Amino acid sequence: MSSIFREYLQKIGSGVHTGQDLRRREAADAMKRMLLAEATPAQIGAFLMVHRIKRPTPEELAGMLDTYAELGPQLVIHHLAFDYPVTVLGTPYDGRSRIAPVTIVTALILATVGVPVVLHGGETMPTKYGVPLITLWQGLGVDFSRLSLQDSQTLLEKTGLTFVYVPTHFPQAHQLVPYREQIGKRPPLATLELMWSPCSSSQVHMVSGFVHPPTENLFRETLKLRNFHHFTTVKGLEGSCDLPQSRTAIIGINQPNHNPEWQRLHLHPQDYDLSGKDIPLEFTEQLLKQMQQVLKGEDSPLMYLAIYNGGFYLWRCGVCADLSTGFDEAKTLLSSGRVKQKLQDIHDYHRY
Repeated sequence: MSSIFREYLQKIGSGVHTGQDLRRREAADAMKRMLLAEATPAQIGAFLMVHRIKRPTPEELAGMLDTYAELGPQLVIHHLAFDYPVTVLGTPYDGRSRIAPVTIVTALILATVGVPVVLHGGETMPTKYGVPLITLWQGLGVDFSRLSLQDSQTLLEKTGLTFVYVPTHFPQAHQLVPYREQIGKRPPLATLELMWSPCSSSQVHMVSGFVHPPTENLFRETLKLRNFHHFTTVKGLEGSCDLPQSRTAIIGINQPNHNPEWQRLHLHPQDYDLSGKDIPLEFTEQLLKQMQQVLKGEDSPLMYLAIYNGGFYLWRCGVCADLSTGFDEAKTLLSSGRVKQKLQDIHDYHRY
């Protein structure tokens, strides 16, 4: 048993009147002791549950992310010769279960025009047990789970897109996954993952999806504590980075060296003739077929959702001067076959 970790538990678990938040260095140390299994299983489970009930503070999450940066994998990006910053898409690890995703198509669209993209995650995960990104990539012929971290680095350099596969690239974090099933709730780690950048620099464009409005402010304060100033928050489909077609998209944009630095954007899809119903996720095989149709430029229930998301991110990443141009460009990229070719390029490189 870790006596120091026990003190952290006593501090955050003493109730409404006497409980205290952890300082940043304490949260970092607590995270390290969990990742290195210096805390006992009972202590780890208690910490994750108590921390969920108490709700993590920005300072605590910043400390935990400090430890992820210290112990976790880091892709080296300072030498990459791209015209745009690396975009990290923070998507819930426990996947999607209700609404069809287009995150992969968005990532491919960005990579096609030279915006480097980093994704991260693992296999099917509690408590949602939704379809994870890695499964969809495998269904499209790209198995990132087979790559070493160096292979993932090379793939980013050669194709502008890669995936950090947590079970292999960050096994210390992966060994905490069973606690999600055992406590029956998403722990604070699920929030942390949406802000984690497995890159060697804070000079990236971080995109974080969320569901509940208070989470957005948590993102803002935490990222700034960690010196991330170029980020986007999205009240997305099932907490992902995917913009919804069925309602107004609530988006936060933080842009360094701009006045004001933080801006709120309410994006109405009907203003661009791109509104529609959310597309249900019924079977993985059906979703993969729809994604393949989109990549071929064919009619698909996902096509307008892909154009809507692809166009927004083309604008947000600085490729297009305005949203209308972004939507037109996304449509052209898909219909021309260039996005499908990018997928083929990734497939060809990853085989070796």
